Amino acid sequence: MATERKRKKSAPPLCIEGEMSIYRARELKQTLHAPLEKTATIEVDLSAVTELDTAGLQLLLLAKRSAQARQGDLRIVAHSPAVGEVFALLQLDGHFGVSAPASSDTPQRH
Repeated sequence: MATERKRKKSAPPLCIEGEMSIYRARELKQTLHAPLEKTATIEVDLSAVTELDTAGLQLLLLAKRSAQARQGDLRIVAHSPAVGEVFALLQLDGHFGVSAPASSDTPQRH
């Protein structure tokens, strides 16, 4: 019990829902960057994201770069198939530390 008290509780992941698209870019930029004012590392849950376009992807890349500039990181703790598909297509799954989707449609490298 004493060890549980000493353990530092981490903040819950930032959950993003719906579209990560140009139509929500301004809102999502604020959502992603606000936690970076308090801490250098944030965890993001993208499991409820239904669509990810290039504007949404740029926001994730910008937030990750901003976190790294503060000696932190942006960690994706969960993602939807829509997000996984874009990451795999652009070969960004390793950049964000997520595993590529296991699919027979995804070409395998030898």
